[in-house]
Amino acid sequence: MDVSGSTSLSSSTSPSYTFPILTNLSLPSSSPSLSPSPGVASTALFCFFLSLLSLLGILGNLYTLGLLIRRRRMSRRRRAAPSCCYSPSCLGTSSPSFSPSSSPTSSSSSSSLHLQVLSLALADLVYLSTAPFIVYDSLASDWAFGELGCRLLLSLDLLTMHASIFTLTAMSLDRYRAVADPLVASSTPSSGLLRVALAWGFAVALSLPMMITLHLEDGENQEGKLCVPAWDEQSSKAYLSVLFCTSILGPGLAIGALYAALGRLYWVSQTQPAWVGGGNAYPPRAPRPKVLLLILGIVLTFWACFLPFWIWQLLPLYRPEVLRVVPVGTQVTINRILTGLTYGNSCVNPFFYTLLTGKRRRTSRKAISAAAPLCQKGSSEQQ
Repeated sequence: MDVSGSTSLSSSTSPSYTFPILTNLSLPSSSPSLSPSPGVASTALFCFFLSLLSLLGILGNLYTLGLLIRRRRMSRRRRAAPSCCYSPSCLGTSSPSFSPSSSPTSSSSSSSLHLQVLSLALADLVYLSTAPFIVYDSLASDWAFGELGCRLLLSLDLLTMHASIFTLTAMSLDRYRAVADPLVASSTPSSGLLRVALAWGFAVALSLPMMITLHLEDGENQEGKLCVPAWDEQSSKAYLSVLFCTSILGPGLAIGALYAALGRLYWVSQTQPAWVGGGNAYPPRAPRPKVLLLILGIVLTFWACFLPFWIWQLLPLYRPEVLRVVPVGTQVTINRILTGLTYGNSCVNPFFYTLLTGKRRRTSRKAISAAAPLCQKGSSEQQ
């Protein structure tokens, strides 16, 4: 993605034709043939806010990772040691019954959800790690990271964006299956890991053409460096249109359909008697609004942060005449604002992640604390 509005699609394209999707690294803004040098104050302000967003996002996602690791260790300890049944039905009896600490279905669902949140947090961390290169590139007068940096760093945007939206799609599908058929659709940790691996695998496959074809070229009048793909304008248009469909349009339609189906199931669960199963031995259960709303919040935040950027970057591909009437300085400002918006997504996400994984941990801890005296009493009686 392009922060200065100056990276061109190819050596034959016009100066105002910016390179979509690469917000983070570009030709230095000092190149007079492409754009006027932004003011020192505006550049410093942009770098300050981007650094602040990156720092907050990294700390938030690291906290999320620590929370998930801690939760994972607690879950392993409860499975390793025999314990009482901590369900409300057990806690309400005079003597505790001895059973696994959690049902296989709920444990597998929780493990799968945590793996997916872990995938999202890692994608955010990788994306935020590119912010220092943006700051340096905005302040420096030349590209300093070589062709390897050109290929690797610019491809990370595509990689993390697709890994995030594919993981969110898998999360939405899991929530739907858990509501529609909770027993048959219970996922195991291995299946959750497979879905996360597939999300990253497809993301790598989609970003690979960008990584392979990017290379460095001298700018006009031998001033600065251009990081450009080795294809023509039509190929770029086709490739970036596919990326828009795979990162925004396709997942958006799929997630929208899943949530529409969940809304229908919720309506049915509220309006029909529990014994009406329509011939199904295990009728759909009522969705848990908190989990569904948190996942939907993550999805909507993703769209709110990335859709404006995509619309702005696709304008040169389909409506180049629109940008011709917009001053270059204004294009640079808009590009910087939209770049900050995409990084703001990774900064806000840890708030949703903590809510999504934290309440279940606190509830489980309270249940264990309440049941501990009963467990000890039951153990002593059996001895």
